Amino acid sequence: MSEVKGRLKDFIVENFLFGDAAGLEDDTSFLESGIIDSTGMLELITFLEEQFQIQIEDEELSPENLDSLNNLEAFLSRKQQVQQTR
Repeated sequence: MSEVKGRLKDFIVENFLFGDAAGLEDDTSFLESGIIDSTGMLELITFLEEQFQIQIEDEELSPENLDSLNNLEAFLSRKQQVQQTR
């Protein structure tokens, strides 16, 4: 597991699963499995922006970017690559 994915998983487990990571796989959908609701998604976005120094635009708020550990890791990688080219 990458360092980024580990940080993401730790945040999800501690803030939404009360320390119990059972059933949370890298491709588990946060929304479909009920791990994160709409309010929780706002908490996740705030965490991402603060911890990874990124700005998430409205058009980026999609399940393809934010709905699993795998999706989050890929999204952050793309965001950080774009920032490095600026």
